[in-house]
Amino acid sequence: MNLINFPIVDPHIHQWDPYHTPHTAALLVKLLGQHPALMDKVVRLVKPQPLIDMLGLTDYALAPYLPANYAADLGDNGLAGDQQSGYQVEQVVHIEASWHDHKGNGVVGETRWVKQLPFEQHGIRLGGIVATADFTDRRFKKILQLHQAQTPLLRGLRRMASHHPDPGVHQWSDEAHLYTSRKFLAGFEQFAKNGLSFDAWVYSTQIADVTQLASTFPETPMVLDHLGTPVGLFGPVGNYTGVTDAARQDIFARWQDDIAQLAEQPNVYAKISGLMMPVLGHAFYKNRQLASASQMVDLLSPLIENAIAVFGTQRIIYASNFPMDKVNTSLSNLMEAYARMIQPYGDAAMQAIFRDNAKRFYRLD
Repeated sequence: MNLINFPIVDPHIHQWDPYHTPHTAALLVKLLGQHPALMDKVVRLVKPQPLIDMLGLTDYALAPYLPANYAADLGDNGLAGDQQSGYQVEQVVHIEASWHDHKGNGVVGETRWVKQLPFEQHGIRLGGIVATADFTDRRFKKILQLHQAQTPLLRGLRRMASHHPDPGVHQWSDEAHLYTSRKFLAGFEQFAKNGLSFDAWVYSTQIADVTQLASTFPETPMVLDHLGTPVGLFGPVGNYTGVTDAARQDIFARWQDDIAQLAEQPNVYAKISGLMMPVLGHAFYKNRQLASASQMVDLLSPLIENAIAVFGTQRIIYASNFPMDKVNTSLSNLMEAYARMIQPYGDAAMQAIFRDNAKRFYRLD
């Protein structure tokens, strides 16, 4: 049942193409792309287990994910290209997706590539691009200028800082506290002068670092991606995280406290996104099952209710995080579940969370 009767914005999707762009698996897919079962076995042999566990399945990560693929996922719910029925997505924002040429100026290639993707052929606008750069690079200011010179669609940067004390959890940053490091802050001081927004992604054990960053730069709009990703909240992850009910209750309690403190920073928004990634402890993918909307409502409601309680409905942003959540649910089920959870807050909240807040934060037309 479609509970959203207006066009929405999806301000967190990823686009990639391992066949034609810098990608960690580029050589592998070119050699074995016609043999997916063999390719999966090879990936599981050569890649670290924490990364495999983070992905859940490898097939979607090794295949291109382009506007046509997003439209097809949206089409499962009725609309994409042919404008049938169901949820309408009027605009998307591409969030950087670990472009493999990540040294120095190389990351500008992702911005150059994304800006020319044919979203409009599928009835969707590319509203903005959130690129990446190494804030600690001595050439950071120049790299940022190169991003900006590529397209007026640049809305901000993301630098992933997700690092977990459990070594069995995939580390997206070599530093445990990147956002509070001296070199990062020096780069961020340059970034803050440009009027761009910042996407922060940390695990829930690091939310305090985002709070400190936001308080240091109160004029810079920031958004916490994926509600801070409470690793292991729904089941065992890594070597020892979320193994018992008591441990999972502790993860939630700490997340509640830290998210409430972060929400005290008025320049910070929060995305309800990425909440079906395997790293949270979901295991639907292990049986090749997709979580239903009802199952997600049961699982995620405490997170959504707490986030809205502290951020209000004007600083919460819906986003799909597709295809990263695709291993555990479909796009239509995901949208349906969030719609059910937000509907009790009223029509104004629905429009704010599914459209207006994203437009305001990312300065979309």
